[in-house]
Amino acid sequence: MIEPGTPIRARHATPAGRAVVAALTLALAGGGPASFPASAQTAAGGIPLIRDAEIEQLLRDYANPILRAAGLAKQNVKVIIINDLGFNAFVMDGQHIFINAGALMDAKTPNEIIGVLAHESGHLAGGHLSRMRERLAAAQTQSIVALLLGIGAAIATSRSGDGGSGIGGIMAPQEAIRRSLLAYVRTQEDQADHAALKFLTASGQSPKGMVDLFKRLSDESLFAAHGASPYLQTHPLPADRVATLEASAKASPFWSKTDSPELQQRHDLMRAKIAAFLDRGDTIARRYPLSDASLAARYARAIATYRKSDLPKALTQIDALIQAQPTNPYFHELKGQALLEGGHPAEAVAPLRRAVQLAPRPALIQIMLAQALNATAGTKTSDEAIGLLRTALAQEPEASDAYVQIAMAYARKGDLAQADLASAEAAFYRGDLKAAELLATRAKGRLPIGSPSWIRADDIVSAKKPKTN
Repeated sequence: MIEPGTPIRARHATPAGRAVVAALTLALAGGGPASFPASAQTAAGGIPLIRDAEIEQLLRDYANPILRAAGLAKQNVKVIIINDLGFNAFVMDGQHIFINAGALMDAKTPNEIIGVLAHESGHLAGGHLSRMRERLAAAQTQSIVALLLGIGAAIATSRSGDGGSGIGGIMAPQEAIRRSLLAYVRTQEDQADHAALKFLTASGQSPKGMVDLFKRLSDESLFAAHGASPYLQTHPLPADRVATLEASAKASPFWSKTDSPELQQRHDLMRAKIAAFLDRGDTIARRYPLSDASLAARYARAIATYRKSDLPKALTQIDALIQAQPTNPYFHELKGQALLEGGHPAEAVAPLRRAVQLAPRPALIQIMLAQALNATAGTKTSDEAIGLLRTALAQEPEASDAYVQIAMAYARKGDLAQADLASAEAAFYRGDLKAAELLATRAKGRLPIGSPSWIRADDIVSAKKPKTN
């Protein structure tokens, strides 16, 4: 259940501008794929993402009160998980907050992540991205003028025989512009801090987690000469800034409020899941030893066992989790995934159906259930699979894997026109426009001219063609 992410591209900028763009956008290293229920994916632009119904639901529950307090509830802001174990979070547009899997693993409490989301929401609510674009545009103009002046100075000094000062005349304005932009970034970070405090108070939540986390990151930065966390580079955390933030935060009437045990457990389960899918088996054994009988530890060990292809033992462990929490949809989902990937699709259907019934937003699970139905013998399940996938696509309209499964279901029914169209959609959302055009063209030849499906196929064909004036 892999969906393409939004392409992220930085605009061209001068060296000074590029330094700040790099500080804001980050050069993300691609991680290896992980077998999350929705798996890992690489979005267009090379950013490796993770899709998972359980983690995404928890982050929605964390973010929604903050977004309401920030006046962003109607902007359909989504939290996107990056498959990277470094600590980082950032915003790139008005509709997405990006957060690394490493940040989720590092945060010990829900309140710490909620504080990070509040800080990033402060950037969104403050319009910092559009203002930074204006500053970068101004910096480009200033850099060009400074470069021309510097070249003129260099020519003049070369005629006078003093070559060194000419180079300094070129570099000094560039450095001044760079420092001005970085100072502006620090101002925005301070504004985001105070906005976060406002949003946390308005939503009745403690700012302590944010302060504790920033203190920890600030302390760690003292020892990080090389390979420092991108979050530390893009979110300067000097001791005085943290001290000022703490003083303001302690004035909150909710300073001493703690997370509920239920929310803390969901947080612990999330951390265990990420660790179990991204870390090596021996690392999981050390982090969650058999002596740890917590639900999170048992979850991590069950995932690690299934990943080692020990299906019978994994099912025993997963069934114990289900017995402990019968209404937890994600334990049923894990059982279905283990059975499906273990070569037992027919047996995977029942737990996945149960997971769909229990999950608040089951689109990603519906796609997996359809995959299990398509993998079973016979064609009686094709209509059910198509119905599930159409429902899922209403929430996940760019889910390329959903279109792949629809194509399979239609092909099993002998409806080659709809199979071609769905295959074209899958290729289109994967970014393979050449294959999309070929498949859509073939679909058009099999569909009634002017029908909704024919029009959609024609749209895909037209999308491949360059615009003409």
